[in-house]
Amino acid sequence: MATMTSEEHKARTARSYKLLLWFAMVSMTMMFAGITSAFVVSKSREDWMKDFQLPTAFYFSSLAIILCSVCLHLAKKTIRKDNRKATTNLLLLTLLLGISFVVLQFIGFHQLMDAGYFFTGPESNIATTFLYVIAVLHLAHVSGGLISLLIIIYNHFKQKYNSSQLLGIELGAMYWHFLDFLWICLFLFLYFFK
Repeated sequence: MATMTSEEHKARTARSYKLLLWFAMVSMTMMFAGITSAFVVSKSREDWMKDFQLPTAFYFSSLAIILCSVCLHLAKKTIRKDNRKATTNLLLLTLLLGISFVVLQFIGFHQLMDAGYFFTGPESNIATTFLYVIAVLHLAHVSGGLISLLIIIYNHFKQKYNSSQLLGIELGAMYWHFLDFLWICLFLFLYFFK
């Protein structure tokens, strides 16, 4: 029986982690597909809200999450070149932009409530409730992304990443790219299919 080398074991472990992440992302996609399908079906209701405008903070939060992906992608490129300082700066910038996304989402919720759109209670309607559910579920997944980013930053400061060992950053980048893509799809869906 042939024994596995250290490199083979590392490659197999990386494939396993990436496959698990893909399964998780497919599951999340299916969940959001179900919610947006229910949104489309519910749109035919008589009490559906017409002439709804997304809050301006959601536009800025979209920019923040796109920049998160860009920064994390660049961090992955700089660690491949063993440029620790640039990687540190890009990881911290990604964290700051991720937190900005969350803050901007809450500002958007306040803008909606200031405009008289409530998510629950007698003054709410089904359209705003759907918006709330979609945004809150995405925020929950972003929270997971922020936690993983904190772990990546911690491991980076412990010097666990370099040009030959960057699995954690690769997985984090995959997840943030997914979150970015998911939010842009949801945002466009809400913008064009209101």
